[in-house]
Amino acid sequence: MNKEKINAINALKTSKGQIEGIIKMIEDGRYCMDVSNQIVAAQSLLKKANILILKQHLNHCVKEAFIENNGEKKVEEIIELLSRVIDK
Repeated sequence: MNKEKINAINALKTSKGQIEGIIKMIEDGRYCMDVSNQIVAAQSLLKKANILILKQHLNHCVKEAFIENNGEKKVEEIIELLSRVIDK
């Protein structure tokens, strides 16, 4: 497993712990702003994990596809994903 995947898994595991903590915070009736701040932190980790996975995809899958003269499909996949992210 490469560095990007390992780092993405670590970020996802951390965000999983944060989400479990957020659920407990809500159940315990914690202050809404504290809960919201933790949600933002979890979202940040999810974004980080996604960037790492996309970096891995570009450095490995897309690179190999272009070597095999099949890169256009990979580019279209990335454009489609970016269009969903940018529209939000």
